Amino acid sequence: MTTPRIHPLGDTALVCEAAPPATLDCQRRFWALAEHARLMPHVVEVVPGMNNLTIVFDPLEADYETLAAQLETGWDAAGTPDMDSAQIEIPVRYGGADGPDLAALAKHTGLSVDEVVKRHTEAEYVVFFLGFQPGFAYLGGLDPALAMPRRAEPRLEVPAGSVGIGGAQTGIYPAVSPGGWQLLGRTELKLFDPARNPPTLMQPGDRVRFTALEVRA
Repeated sequence: MTTPRIHPLGDTALVCEAAPPATLDCQRRFWALAEHARLMPHVVEVVPGMNNLTIVFDPLEADYETLAAQLETGWDAAGTPDMDSAQIEIPVRYGGADGPDLAALAKHTGLSVDEVVKRHTEAEYVVFFLGFQPGFAYLGGLDPALAMPRRAEPRLEVPAGSVGIGGAQTGIYPAVSPGGWQLLGRTELKLFDPARNPPTLMQPGDRVRFTALEVRA
């Protein structure tokens, strides 16, 4: 695995990023690097992303060159982190008003609606990272045949619980928001709850499967 590029992000942060594509092995290495970074002196915040890691530091106590060298050392030593991953099942109603783009996705892929749902529910996904909005998990493991570009014109309001595909990934909108992913269905599960500990249903490294409660063309 090639050494990632490290560069400053303003005066108080730096980014360590690997070349695409994102893979589970590379993502696991970033998780291990994040654990290493949390132990580095004068680091204020550690933010794992897709194929990257951002650290925020105290500029009065630390300098970019020293932290970059420590990250390089951590990357070289990184192995597979010991993570407590959960198995999460997401029940989904596919198609109809809950999945307005299901038919378009079937047409785009050349598959039937039933075959799209079958492939979407057969795969096991891994949470690569959380972002975009609280509780939004970017899931790796989508069948390549189901990949579809985001909508040319994003929707102004995507319902909470909507399950979509954006490029080569699938994910679930935890809250109502604008969005451009292709919507296949919707779940009633609450992905983010401030009163819950932890508040997000899914964590990096968790394994996820979708199940079909209903399929409508």
